[in-house]
Amino acid sequence: MTETLGERPWMTSAETRAVFDALEARGGPGCARFVGGCVRNTLLGARVDDIDIATPLTPDDVMQALKAAGLKVVPTGVEHGTVTAVSGGRPYEITTLRRDVETDGRRAVVAFTGDWHEDAERRDFTMNALYAGRDGAIFDPTGRGVDDARAGRVIFVGDPHVRLAEDYLRILRFFRFHAWYGRGAPDAAALGACAAHKDSLSTLAAERISKELLKLLAAEDPRQSVALMAETGVLEALVPGATELSRFNALVEIELEQLFSNDALLRLSALTADDEVAAARLAERLRLSNDQRDRLVASKGQSPRITSWMSPRELRRAVYRIGARAFADRVKLAWAASPRTATTPQWRGLLALGESWSPPAFPITGDDVMSAGVPKGPMVGQVLAEVEDWWIDHDFIDDKFSAIEKLKAVAQGMAY
Repeated sequence: MTETLGERPWMTSAETRAVFDALEARGGPGCARFVGGCVRNTLLGARVDDIDIATPLTPDDVMQALKAAGLKVVPTGVEHGTVTAVSGGRPYEITTLRRDVETDGRRAVVAFTGDWHEDAERRDFTMNALYAGRDGAIFDPTGRGVDDARAGRVIFVGDPHVRLAEDYLRILRFFRFHAWYGRGAPDAAALGACAAHKDSLSTLAAERISKELLKLLAAEDPRQSVALMAETGVLEALVPGATELSRFNALVEIELEQLFSNDALLRLSALTADDEVAAARLAERLRLSNDQRDRLVASKGQSPRITSWMSPRELRRAVYRIGARAFADRVKLAWAASPRTATTPQWRGLLALGESWSPPAFPITGDDVMSAGVPKGPMVGQVLAEVEDWWIDHDFIDDKFSAIEKLKAVAQGMAY
């Protein structure tokens, strides 16, 4: 009996039907199938984010068919057979069946084919080499994709060494898929192949590595995968100095216990020592965005010191100085590095207070300083800084008159 996904809303929506109708008008019934993650995730009861479609139609035929149906076409990767259709505002990635002609571990030269089995043979894992018709009927060319997906087995299609040599990013994808879908012990052959080829990760673009690494760390519980990466030397190849596994494990446990979101960047921070310079180097190595770099570096700061017994006043001072996001990050990292059983209520309280307190605006401006007789120039900033320190020490006193009086005193004491 043929396995089936049944009819799911994402499969039967008007937007999806429009894409299939367009392709079948060109290639006939059955010329297109859902493929990869949408099939796998539906089979496992997981959320479907992206809808990918495979077809023996050439990219030119696909584009002509979509245009004839009045759908928007984006030629996202025509040389590799990929076209994106936009139907009802939703993107659908459509790829022509293909086989690899030449690979170098980073990119492939492909030839288009009409053979579904050939297309399946070039895919990475058996659970990803699954296809389904628009009626939900599953096509499993490897003969084991359905069983492996349900059992949580991340198995390479064919020889893992061959699959890795086609694209060394699959080393990281193996650990990522194990983190998201794996259960039990990892496949020994796959693990051995990943360890054998770890040095080839250096040939990959940093942006590809960081994207895959952050996806891995965003899994609900990536602890086993990260431990396996450490054991095989893959983690050190990707993130030099990633030795803080106990803190990383504790952070994941805290997130799970406290129902916090899975924070990939903070988990990355937890893996490495608290060194702002090293964090900046890691951000550059991984080509992180400016915002990601700034957050990673800020999470490593050691001043002010974060403790579970901070007073509300000390907490407000810290939030004002480093910002609410950096404060929350440092609290979670300190929490993960501490004996947590007895101090959980205190750490939780710090987070709540930090999130609920909105820092007030400093009531003194540069114009106020110059009105007090300080000439325009560097001295204005120095006076502002001294008065702001006083204002913070007085717990952000809500009294501009007192702040002006302090300003006058500081200005009178300055030698211009």
